[in-house]
Amino acid sequence: MSRIALGAIALAALVAAGCGKKEEARVDAATGQKEALERAKTGAFGTQVNALENAKGVQADFDRKAQEAVEKAEQGAK
Repeated sequence: MSRIALGAIALAALVAAGCGKKEEARVDAATGQKEALERAKTGAFGTQVNALENAKGVQADFDRKAQEAVEKAEQGAK
């Protein structure tokens, strides 16, 4: 047999061995995401993560102000 065939057989055996196991999640997805974000803020890319969080806040503020301006313009046109 060739190396590729042996590799494919070994991979299939590993996949088959792991299929029967079901691991329970320790935390829900939302909690895990929040915890990962907090770890990222203090990790190697903390500056970039914090800048991204600030940019999201600016974007939300901009969207809110734009929506208010649209609503005010619509009321003025009536």
